[in-house]
Amino acid sequence: MTDRAPHLYSGPLYAGLTVGILGGSFNPAHAGHRHISLFALKALGLDRVWWMVSPQNPLKSAAGMASLPERLAEARAVAAHPRIEVTAIETALGTRFTADTLAKLQRRFPKTRFVWLMGADNLRQIPRWKHWIRIFDSVAVAVFARPTYSLGALSGKAAQRYTRRRVSVSGVKGLARRRRPAWAFLRNPLHPASATAIRQARAAGS
Repeated sequence: MTDRAPHLYSGPLYAGLTVGILGGSFNPAHAGHRHISLFALKALGLDRVWWMVSPQNPLKSAAGMASLPERLAEARAVAAHPRIEVTAIETALGTRFTADTLAKLQRRFPKTRFVWLMGADNLRQIPRWKHWIRIFDSVAVAVFARPTYSLGALSGKAAQRYTRRRVSVSGVKGLARRRRPAWAFLRNPLHPASATAIRQARAAGS
């Protein structure tokens, strides 16, 4: 994997590219993140996937959260792919909320097409996020199936609000070029990895 990571002044390197952003705590990064990223690269026709490691998710407790350098290092080890890049760019942007991060990224990377990548669990809870409607208005959104969450997510507030803006699976390779709001639900092969289970196993010493 390349050591290059997107930063505030690397906009020209990504001009003309389509980049999927997988944001989260990555506490820790695991094979499920990599599984989704590889699927996204192919299914959506992405040039890169960024793992955007959050300094601190506003909706999660700081208790039990590994340090940012530790989470970044483990994410890089797990990603192990030249088109998956790990970054903590939110630290430099000075943002905490996804809507604000995306707005600043689009100013810094004006010639890059972004797709927000998230699991079905986040589609269900995204109405709790600050300025969540701005997320759908600013970038295309790709939602990935997750065990036990998919049915509830598709009947949730966000999916219902944007039901007429949902793109069929046959059109997902052009998702980033669609007029916003535009989103798709991808029925990817499921992966059993869970960050919570990994933390519990580590705490138990297994």
